[in-house]
Parts: sequence; structure tokens; C-alpha cells
Amino acid sequence: MKSAFKAKPLRYPESWGDFPAGEHIQHAISEVCNDFAERIFGYHFAKIGALSSCISLNNSPIRHHINYTPQLLTQSHQQPLNKKDSESYVVGHSHCLPFSENSIDGFVLANELDFAQDPHEILREVDRVITQNGYVIISGFNPLSLAGIAKYLPVKRDNVLHDARFFTSYRIKDWLQLLGFEIVEQRQVLFSTLFFQQKWKGAAKLQHYLSSYLPWCSAVYVILAKKRVIPMTAIKPKKKLKPQFSAVGASARASSASRLASK
Repeated sequence: MKSAFKAKPLRYPESWGDFPAGEHIQHAISEVCNDFAERIFGYHFAKIGALSSCISLNNSPIRHHINYTPQLLTQSHQQPLNKKDSESYVVGHSHCLPFSENSIDGFVLANELDFAQDPHEILREVDRVITQNGYVIISGFNPLSLAGIAKYLPVKRDNVLHDARFFTSYRIKDWLQLLGFEIVEQRQVLFSTLFFQQKWKGAAKLQHYLSSYLPWCSAVYVILAKKRVIPMTAIKPKKKLKPQFSAVGASARASSASRLASK
């Protein structure tokens, strides 16, 4: 298996509009992320990366959302929130999060690992700042799909989708489990090459058929994982150890004293 670390940084998408079918991909991922976000409670929700910050989480019970991006988003890329919501914008790199330990209740990494130079470093940072029993939502491009095959074809070579890492969902789940996360659910969405817009009428029926009978070949997967912290408990000894010697009786001491007196 190849190392997940890349010596050179990859081209990084500034928005979903950088993909040929970006609007379609964003809508499908937002729908699943919004459904998963309903289960996450707490005070702070962080959306890591430019693509994640474009994902709307209107059904989230968490009211404070943090958009953490390499550069400040323009007004056209910012998602409108409800009046009760508050949203913060922080500029920085995803492999160095400026949050204290155990401070963020939920994370969204929408295809952030696909364009990361070192995805392990990002996940370690998420593990450092996530709260106990916190959740993380991760979406990624599936290499075992038509999109994974089209990535190596001479089709729209100038598109940033060709630079995506395309990690398998099994690999992502393995990384999460090594960090102490429990995989709660995984969903498969979009069955297309992602390099062209779907314009024919039968696309919706085909999507439904493939999701029912061939879910493993979807172009995008979305994973929901929960942090598990096992409390440390002291191990008590089962029984007390008995001494390996016996006390000397009074008669033995008296006989010893009489022998010494006779000498």
C-alpha cells in the first residue's frame, strides 16, 4: 500500500464550482451531511476546508458553526444560516487547528482528505480537539467507481478532480478506528464519472437502481464516526497474599531458652 504522505502539495479546490459536476456533488453530500448532523449535539461544529465550508447544515442542533479555510471565503461561497445560528470564519491550514483540546463537538471534512498532503496529520488534529463522544463526518471520492477510472483517462486533464487522492472508504475507516473512533454509518452517493453533468432524464432512476444493488461502486461515500473514550479504572488484587512463614509458638521459645541456660 502506498504511503498517504505526498512530497508535493496538491492543487486545492476553492469551491465546488472547480469540479465539472460540482453543484451536483455538493447537493448530494450536503443532503447526507445534513441528515448526519441532526444526531450531533453540543456547542461548536467545525467545517474544515473550503469544500466543507460550502456545506449547509440547516438541520444541525448545534448553533455555532466554525468555517476553517485556507483563505477567507467570498460572499458567494458562504452558506446562509438561520437567524438563531452564529457562524465564525477562521483562516488557517487543516493540519494545524487553533482549537484547544476537547473543545469541538462535531466536524465535517467534505473531501478534505482527498486534497491533503498528509491526511494522517489532519485526522490527528481532529482527534486532539474533538470532545469525548464527539462526531466526525468525512466524505471522499471512491477509487472503485467510474470516477476513479475516469481519473486516469485523458478527459478534462486541466480539472482539479484529477489531483484528488481517491482513498477507499476502508482505508479511511481503518485510520479512524486506529484513533479510537467507532464507525456509526456509511452511505454511498452519486453513480457517475463526475467529469460531466448529468443531463439525461433516466439518471435519477439509474442512481436509485445502483444504490440498491451496486452500492460499492458509488463515486462518493460519506462516513459518520463517533469518538470513543474508554475510562481508566484501577485493577484491584483478587485476594490478599498469605505469608509463607508461621509464627513460632511459646513452647518452642521456652525450650530454646532452657538449652541456652544449660550451656
